[in-house]
Amino acid sequence: MSTETQRVVLATSNPGKVQEFQVLLAPMGLEIVSQADLGVSSPEETGLTFLENALIKARHAARMTGLPAIADDSGLVVPALKGEPGLYSARYAGLHATDGENVVRLLNAMALLSDHDRIGYYLCAMTLITHPADPAPVIAQAGWPGRIGYEPKGIHGFGYDPIFIPEGSELTAAEMDPEVKNAQSHRALATAALIQQLS
Repeated sequence: MSTETQRVVLATSNPGKVQEFQVLLAPMGLEIVSQADLGVSSPEETGLTFLENALIKARHAARMTGLPAIADDSGLVVPALKGEPGLYSARYAGLHATDGENVVRLLNAMALLSDHDRIGYYLCAMTLITHPADPAPVIAQAGWPGRIGYEPKGIHGFGYDPIFIPEGSELTAAEMDPEVKNAQSHRALATAALIQQLS
């Protein structure tokens, strides 16, 4: 795909994600527009992996808008909870749960876990397709290891950032300067890998 100002739909209605991706994708010189701004609702995510869901979202956005689409599916995985919240990270406390409600449910689920069992990691699968039936999507995946804290801290980010403490840090992702987070997060690493494949 040419890196001239190409309009691409971002297959998300999450304002935090839109803001983050506009920064991360800036090097590609694309005009990024969210599906919400184009009146496109989210499809049902029926995949069994983050990658399958990313492809479902990208194909839906491309089909509804006629534009190339970028989608990601990401979430927090806690091995001690058999991978929860995992694919259900955004709706862990219910279909229309807020970030705060999801965080509370996870902290409650982990209340009796020791420090050793509080390991967790973010995963991100990203894809870019040029049209709805694109048989060769560009795919990138990345993880961000860390641990789950005992209480929310910080005002930046979204999702589980207030309780996610990246490996090697004492700060939660929500306490980090957004520029620092955007240099090391699962989404940043997946985006960089996607850009590398396109350049």
